[in-house]
Amino acid sequence: MNLVYQSLATIPNRYAFLDRIEKSVSQNPDVSLLLIDVVRFSDVSSSLGYRAGDFILSEIASRIQLLLGENVILGRVSGDIFGAVLPGRFSVQQLQEQYYYLVHHFKTPIAFDDHSFIADFNVGAVANSPGNHNIHELFSRAEAALKQAKQNKYDNFHAIELQERLETSRRLTLKADLKRAFEQNELELYFQPKIDLRNLQITGAECLLRWHHPLDGVIFPGPLLEAAESYNMMNEMGYWVLENAVKSLLEFQQRGINIRLSVNMSPTQLYDSKFVENLNLLLATYQVDASNIELELTEDIALSNSLMVHKQLTELRSLGFHIAIDDFGKGYSNLAYMRDLEIDTIKIDKTFVMNLDDNPVNKAIIQATRLIAESMNADIVAEGIESLSHLHELRDMGIKTGQGFLFSKAVCLEDFVQLTYSDIMVGDSLSFQHRRA
Repeated sequence: MNLVYQSLATIPNRYAFLDRIEKSVSQNPDVSLLLIDVVRFSDVSSSLGYRAGDFILSEIASRIQLLLGENVILGRVSGDIFGAVLPGRFSVQQLQEQYYYLVHHFKTPIAFDDHSFIADFNVGAVANSPGNHNIHELFSRAEAALKQAKQNKYDNFHAIELQERLETSRRLTLKADLKRAFEQNELELYFQPKIDLRNLQITGAECLLRWHHPLDGVIFPGPLLEAAESYNMMNEMGYWVLENAVKSLLEFQQRGINIRLSVNMSPTQLYDSKFVENLNLLLATYQVDASNIELELTEDIALSNSLMVHKQLTELRSLGFHIAIDDFGKGYSNLAYMRDLEIDTIKIDKTFVMNLDDNPVNKAIIQATRLIAESMNADIVAEGIESLSHLHELRDMGIKTGQGFLFSKAVCLEDFVQLTYSDIMVGDSLSFQHRRA
């Protein structure tokens, strides 16, 4: 690779970097700032010497510049921390995607003599607010974001909004409470049974998150996920759910209940370059088979034209995980992408099931989805089954699996165990039970 920076002396230092930011912001304040800390770089200098350290830092700077583009302003703000100013104000998710892009492309080692170094990063990010020309405020917020990124358990990235949106005191309280929820064990997984519609036996369950708030009682996923997203904790929450789903699966197996658990994935996790590695570690830690876990992702993410997403899904399936598309039919994705996508399950969005009687198009969509699933050799699950008439109609259409309030709402682990060991009356005459091991 031709180095953009032949030596550290050619990289703008902190003061030159701040000067360039100031000039840029004075012309157009629509910028975003990344502070990129090279993880464990002190080990390189101490073991290989300063000459190797300087060379590796120069190559890291050159790679960052090439990856982010020539319009990006790059500087070295301290020994092993670089700053990068991106033109444009990015959302938190877009900034996080830049982080994953960097991490992914730095998996190729940097060679020096007979040694090699794989760079990993902590990244703090902030998007400038409209009309702000105070670069010191911008920089200090980026430093605060970097400090938080270093403290994160799973994802070494954190973004801070320079000027927080006006929020109700309720939402601000939820954000502050969320960290305490992790520490005080206030989060819990609930399980909604998946039913074989032919014999009404429990075949699996979807994991759904609940928050036992000390003042507000049980909080459902909506406000919980909103708080996690605004507080930049989606990845941490996603890993919490996965780990506790694996623990629950082990608990069920120890009680003789052999089912497959479904876990919802967030886009943040799919763009996490360490996602597959972390899942492998979970499986090894708890000695659980990947084939007993189904990872659900929304239609828009599954059918996106993202090489990163497709790569992650391919690796996950090769490990034995089942992949499901959730809320199918609800989005506006390009169905042509399905031809190249390998999945195991398609879940029909509940709006089509719950409105089966209102419009014949709903039935046609379900029938078309069944044909798509059969052609892909995938299973199909109908969500939102709430009446006996819908159950019978879905059976007549050849839908074999479903879930909904007709059978059970989501329940805690102990209540789910009881469901599997007792007959549950559905309507006046139907019952279902789990096929025990």
